[in-house]
Formats: sequence, structure tokens, C-alpha cells
Amino acid sequence: MSDDIKAAADLAPEIQRFHEAINGGYAAYPPHPGQTLADRRQVAEKVRAPWTKGGPVMARTREMCIGQRNVRVRIHEPVLGADLPVLIYIHGGGWMLFSLDTHDRLMREYAARAGVAVVGIDYSLSPEAKFPTALEEIVSVIDALRAGEAGEGLDATRLAIAGDSVGGNMSVATNLLLKCQGKPVLNAMLMNYGAFDHAVTSSHERYGSDGYMLNSAEMVVFWDAYLRGPDDYRDPLAAPLRADLSGLPPAFLAIAACDILVDENLAMADALRAAGVAVVANLYEGASHSFLEAVSISPLADRALTEAAAWLAAKIGSRT
Repeated sequence: MSDDIKAAADLAPEIQRFHEAINGGYAAYPPHPGQTLADRRQVAEKVRAPWTKGGPVMARTREMCIGQRNVRVRIHEPVLGADLPVLIYIHGGGWMLFSLDTHDRLMREYAARAGVAVVGIDYSLSPEAKFPTALEEIVSVIDALRAGEAGEGLDATRLAIAGDSVGGNMSVATNLLLKCQGKPVLNAMLMNYGAFDHAVTSSHERYGSDGYMLNSAEMVVFWDAYLRGPDDYRDPLAAPLRADLSGLPPAFLAIAACDILVDENLAMADALRAAGVAVVANLYEGASHSFLEAVSISPLADRALTEAAAWLAAKIGSRT
């Protein structure tokens, strides 16, 4: 994208500002011949860096590697001296981009607002690590948390999972994999503008222009990088909208109204309800894909985070 691309008029004013800033950031690092995926990742980190600054200050933040897969996690604790319920956070980025750093503010916002410890997972990115590697790493972290490997201060009996975009996908798929393995599902799952299926819907055409944050061509690249081949496209652990969703935990969906993924988010809410899952699905008018990252300037993002945090605290408790 270039810095002369204007955000779409149906976005909230602050979300428009967010889009134009992101576009301007990428314009400062234009693609060049020989650009590698590592180069693209470095650019994405730089462009997102201003939006992860500020926000809540934690009582303690620590990093460690845990579980049989030795996965790096970052643990944010808003208070000390309490057995905090835990929110496991799975960052977005098309399975290919972004990191714990690009989503650090979001994790701290949930920790402070819900009164929970947030455990961010540094899962292996694609295409170097194909499906189902990241899911298996997430489950290995959950096993480790339940075994007490993260140390004192965390209540491993109260675990929820959350994620944005492909992190929303993996939040559902993680619970499906736990169920398949005969392990208890988590207590709650929170999905922000999730990518739940690869099918192209009418919202792809409606919101797929450069005035929005995400387009269909990008999603094709992301799915192709994540999946090993044609059979994976039919695997419900990869495309959880196609899964048997019965027995999954209560769900909160934060749905961006101006997003190519809006159709599949509404469909996921319906499918979860049909499977007997308790669902809260909030549709945010004027919001785009990734809008929560604009919380430093956006009342809409602030409201969405507040509503999700209140729901989460009600489901797994709060110790602030």
C-alpha cells in the first residue's frame, strides 16, 4: 500500500486515521527486488511498533520457555500475590507475520481490564512451520500451564484463550484439538475478527479494496503458507467453521463490521449457537480488521476491549 491510499469513508474517524498511519508506515519501506520474508517481518514490526507503546503498566512481566515443545511465552501479571486466572493469547498476522511484540499492548490491555494474567505464545510462523505445528505448540503450552510449569501466581484451573484474526482461528482449533485428544477444553474463548474458513464470501468483495485493512489476495497467500496441501483445506482443525463445535466453551466474538471476514464471523457465531455453545457476538460498526490495535486513539476499540474484558472476568474471574 502507498501513503496516498485513503481509508474507506464508512470507517470510524479514528480507525481511518489508524489505516492512514499504517499505510504511511509501509510506504516508508516499499517492496524491493530480492525482499525476503524476513525483511517483510522486520518491516511489519517497525510499522506496528508505535501502536504497541503505552497502555497499562504491569506488576510483573516475565518470559520463559515451557512445555514439551519448549515454546517461548510472555506472561503479563497486573498484580502480584494472587492466583490469577489466565488468558492465553494467540497473536494474528496471517500465520506468517507479527509477534508477541506487535501485540504486547493488546495483551496488557486484557490483563489490566479483566484482572487476569495473560500468557502470550510465540508460536512458530509459516511457511517454515506448517499446520498443525502451531496448534500443537499451543496445546503443549496449555499442558505445561496445567502442570504448573509457569510458576506461582497463576490459577491453572481457570484458563481462557483469545486471539485476533488467525489467532481467533487457532483459539477455536485449540479447543477442538484438546477435545480430540481427550483433554478438558478451556473455560472460555474470545475471538477478535477471526479467520475461520478459506471460502470467499460476499464480504470479501464488499470490503476487499485498499481502503480497508485486509483483502482476499492476502488471505490466499496466508492460507497457502499455513497449510501443507489440498487435504488440509478440508481439515476442521485448519478451518474450524467446518468442525463439529459441540462441547466447546462459551465464546465471545468481537466482529468488525467493515472486514472481509465479517461473513465468516457471523457464520461462526451462528454455528456455535447451533452446537449448543453459549455465545456473545458483538458487531462493531465502523470497525475494520485489526481495529483493536488502535486503542490508543479509538473510543470504538476501547469500548470493544472493555466489553470483552468484562465478559472474560465474568467467565474466569478477576483478581485486581
